[in-house]
Amino acid sequence: MSKIQAYFSSVPDSHRIYLLGGTILICWLIENFVPVVNNYKKGKHSMVNALFIFPAAPVQFLLGVILAKIIIWDTAHSFGFLNMIPGFTNPWVLFIATFLVLDLFEYCYHVIMHKVKALWMFHVVHHSDQVCDATTTLREHPGETFVRLSFLCLFVFISGACFWALLFRQFIQIASNVFVHSNFKLPAKLEKITSYVFVTPTLHHVHHHYKQPFTDTNYGDVLIIWDRIFGTYSSLKDKDIVVGIDTYPEERETGNFIKLMLMPFGKYRQRPE
Repeated sequence: MSKIQAYFSSVPDSHRIYLLGGTILICWLIENFVPVVNNYKKGKHSMVNALFIFPAAPVQFLLGVILAKIIIWDTAHSFGFLNMIPGFTNPWVLFIATFLVLDLFEYCYHVIMHKVKALWMFHVVHHSDQVCDATTTLREHPGETFVRLSFLCLFVFISGACFWALLFRQFIQIASNVFVHSNFKLPAKLEKITSYVFVTPTLHHVHHHYKQPFTDTNYGDVLIIWDRIFGTYSSLKDKDIVVGIDTYPEERETGNFIKLMLMPFGKYRQRPE
């Protein structure tokens, strides 16, 4: 564990970029051989989603600086409930506790994005994608990037999560998020076993189903246990999942980068009952 601590205590930002790019590339290539959906223009779809990298970058940089300052302050003042619980000096215990706490916080953040209309208008950009594949991970409006990272700053501040444990979790989170958005599914037996604890591609695709109540289920980030605990878990057969959102059914809106960037500033569209 000491080597892991040492690595994540000083890991360059470029390593996260390599992990994200490499995971997307691997999953994107696997999708070509075992896709759940194959009747779409994959190149065009990927290009639209990849464009979100550029407006997100300055937001990520700014909030990343703020996050680093929060961690430094927390560490200097031993602030946050993770720093106040005896026994959390053991690195494995500390990491597991940090992972569980931040994963629960991410679940709460995701629920809030769905329930608050003004925030949903940013999050709907992600849900409007009509095919879930590895590049859907990139499809996040910079307004949502700002909100998401602001919540993360708050979560880290009140929890006192240490830098290396946070970075270790983020590496797992990056790979998981790309994986669960990907356009493939796990073998049935593996799906059954892993879906008791972890979010799988099929479970996350249910979250991307275009109709209620499924859109408001399976909020989990890496772990599905919070959905099982709080009653927001649901399942569908692959053949019954239709990815997208019923308030934005037209590809002329959902496949145009400029219209997607303007989407949060349009009129709120009420979901059909």
